Order: sequence, then C-alpha cells, then structure tokens
Amino acid sequence: MFFIYNFTVLKKNNTMKVTATFKEKFTISISYLFILLFVYSAVSKLMDFHNFQIQLAQSPLLTAFATYISYAVLTVEFAIAILLSIPKTRIIGMFSAFGLMLLFTIYIYIILNYSSFVPCSCGGILENMNWTEHLIFNIAMVILAATALYLSNDWQNKPRFYISIRLVAISLLSVVLMAGLFLISEDMVQHRNNFVRRFPPFPAKRITVENLKFNSFYFAGESNGKLFLGNTSAPALITTLDTALQVITTQHIKITDTLFKFHNIQLRVLPPHFYLFDGTVPIIFKGNLSDGKAVLQSRKIPGFTKAVLIDSATIIIRTLSNTRENLLATVNLNHGQIKKSAHELLQKQIDGLFDTDGTMQYSQQQRKFVYLYYYRNQYTVTDQYLNLVHRGNTIDTTSKAKIKIAYVKAKKQRVFSAPPLLVNRVSAIHNNLLFVNSTLPGRYDEIKMWKNANVIDVYDILTKSYLMSFYIYKIDGEKIDDFIVTNTHFFAIIGSNIVSYKLAAALKNKYNN
Repeated sequence: MFFIYNFTVLKKNNTMKVTATFKEKFTISISYLFILLFVYSAVSKLMDFHNFQIQLAQSPLLTAFATYISYAVLTVEFAIAILLSIPKTRIIGMFSAFGLMLLFTIYIYIILNYSSFVPCSCGGILENMNWTEHLIFNIAMVILAATALYLSNDWQNKPRFYISIRLVAISLLSVVLMAGLFLISEDMVQHRNNFVRRFPPFPAKRITVENLKFNSFYFAGESNGKLFLGNTSAPALITTLDTALQVITTQHIKITDTLFKFHNIQLRVLPPHFYLFDGTVPIIFKGNLSDGKAVLQSRKIPGFTKAVLIDSATIIIRTLSNTRENLLATVNLNHGQIKKSAHELLQKQIDGLFDTDGTMQYSQQQRKFVYLYYYRNQYTVTDQYLNLVHRGNTIDTTSKAKIKIAYVKAKKQRVFSAPPLLVNRVSAIHNNLLFVNSTLPGRYDEIKMWKNANVIDVYDILTKSYLMSFYIYKIDGEKIDDFIVTNTHFFAIIGSNIVSYKLAAALKNKYNN
C-alpha cells in the first residue's frame, strides 16, 4: 500500500511538473513570438520612418496626432520587447502586449467599419496582408497573449478572476482611448487642422485627355452634361464640349456694339444665356445661346476687376472703394446700378488691395457666394445678397498675407516689391464643395509628388470643414490653368490640354443632396 501510495503521489507530481513545464514553455514561446513581432515591426518602421509618419497622417483616426503616435508606437514596441525578455517583468510585458495588440485590433475594426476610406499604416511583412487578414492576425495575437497570461506559473496560486479583471479593464481602456482618438482627430483635421493633408485612395480617376491645340482656353460654364469654353485669343467664340471632351459646337458671338476698346473680355455661360464682360471698360453684354447675338445691358456699370454671375439679372463684382481698396458689390444687370456694397466683407491686413486679392465663386445649388484669398488661409461665405454667412479657413497655416508693397510715385501705383507667397492659386465650387489648388506642401506631403502633380484640397462650405485632397497630374510639366467640377467629374485645363477625372463615391457622397 505504501508503495502504491508513493507511486500515485510521484505520478501526480510528475504530471504537475510536466503540466507546469508545458505552461512555462508556452508562455516563454509566446513571449519570444511577441518580441520577434515587436522588434521586427519597430525596426521596419524606423528604417522608413518618414514614410511611416506619412502613412499615419493619412489615417482617419490618427491624422492629427501622427507625429506623437509615430514616436509613441516605436517606443512602446521596443519597451514591451524588453519587458518580455526579462523573466521578472514578463507578466507586465505580456499585459502590455495584450493591450497594444487590442488597440491595433480596435483601430483596424474602426477603419473597416466606420472610416470613409481605408489607408495603409503597417510595417514590415504586415504590408503584404489586406486589412481583413490583418484584423484576423491581430485577434489571434490578442488571444495568444490572454492565453499565455492564464497559463503563466506566476498566477497558479491566485484566482483566474484577477487576470480576468485586468484584461477587462485593459480592454475597456483600449476602446475608450481609440474611440476618443477617432473623435478628437476628426474634429481637429476638419476644423483645427495643423496642415496635414488626407489623401483617400483614388477619389478622382483620370479618364480622358484631349489636346485643344491652343493654351488660351478657359472654362466659361457647365450645364446638363455640356462644358462651355471661352478663349482669351478669340473672345467672341463659344466652344461646347460633351463630358467625353468631344467638341459639339463652335459658335461665334455677334456683338452689337464694337465701339468699346476692350482690354480683357471674359465669357460666362448660364444657359440659356451667355454673358460677355470687361471690367476695365466697363460693360456687360448678354445674349441667347440660340442666336449668339450679344446685347449691351447698361453703360452705367462701375469699373470692376472681377465678376461672377448670380442669375440672369444680378452679378457680384469686385470694384474699388474711394480709398482704392477692394470692395464687393451686387449689381443689377438691367440698369447697371449697384444694389449693395459690402464694405466689411473683405478684411484688410496690409493695404486692402493686394492683401485682399482672391478668387470668386458662386454655387447655384446652395445659392452661396465664396471669396477665397490668394495670400492667406481664409475664405468668406455669403448668400446671394452678400450677407455674411461665415468665414472659413484652408488647412495651411498662413493666416497673414506675406506680401511686400511699394508705391511708385511716377505711375501713382502700388506694386509688389518682392514676390508674394501664393497660398490658394485656383478654385472652383460645385454644390457645397469648394475645390482649391493649393501651392503649399503640407506637413507630411511627399515632396516628389509636387514635381509631378497639382494638389487639390476639398472643403465643405456649409460645415467649414476640410474633407480630403487628391492629385491632378501635370502634363508636359504644366500646372493647372483652370478647372471646373460637376456632379460626376473634375475637368481641368493644363496648358493646351483638357483632362477629365471621374469622381469616386467617396467624394460624390460629400455633396449635400
């Protein structure tokens, strides 16, 4: 009996020993696996750190914190690897590994289910996985970490309840942290951006390129699948294209009064009418597309430097005030008189003339007028009567115009005494979206792209928010001269070429329908 008892005890002890040895080996093996994973991942990111930061900056969750998170991820991954390699701190390291992998898992889940686009921000071999595979991999690693903690010898004499409590607490903290990052980052990117651009995958895809043979064309309007082009070299010509960029008609305008000494005639088409104006004369002609006959509207219109059509009877002009500063005003086309002068809309910083220069756009769908400054990060939104709605900002950080002005006494003129810093170059509006060709690289922009492409930033004028950016590639090294946007396409004139880009759902869905 004694022999049988001893044999039973010995067998039980041996079984416990084997079990303990297995648990210990399993825990150590999982620790080594995490060490390999974190070290390899961190080194891969470190070797291409700038690209890693760029990828983080494209993340819908982490854009606003890309700089801090890029350093934090590397530091944490190396730190956890060290903790896992030391027996006394292995349990702390395993809890940390569980928490970090859970954060990564929650991040990918939010990206796949709540993000408007899916970026890339992986390092090393994980770049070969798609996001669903990456999610499965992370879940598996989280399960392995939890299993290793439950099997760890350090917890044999303690209830598993303690482990469960800690894992649940870490899980809740991870969910709150990642959800908070998502909400805060989105708000900062859209409304308090620190000049970080977001480039979703292919929001605009190039479809067609056609050569116009001349570099003097510009967009005069669009309607019902038709594009209307003006030509600075042939101002009495209307060229109509379809969305495939094929010429439909070439129409010559018949001007009833040719006694004016025109300097810079501009064409605008708002079907069924077209308009010709030259603010230096100043005159405005109006005609019907059906006969091409242009009729003078009024001889009393004040001189203006820019104009945008509101409807068949109203135009918004930029003229000069008594102090020779830019001034916005609405004009009645029938009798040429100013209906309203908006003295407070353009905000003077230096001289009120050059510092308030900019582009003018009008959204027929929203009945909103937008004035975008050339030399600072601000635009102004009004209704069709020039009543201020609000002011918004572009994502660059140039809040004050960087220009130097000199006065030439002989000519009694103000001129630039040094090249100005151009911020917003060309713009267009469609519905609630403002498209801006910016000249300044963002914080994480790839500089090599600026040699080959023009960047277009997209803003929602109703919410004053930045939405996304995309590239329009140069042709023969030429920049964008003009562009126009429709419900489905982005059209640009680049040198003597016209190019069409089809808008993806990620961009079209931003229209306020």
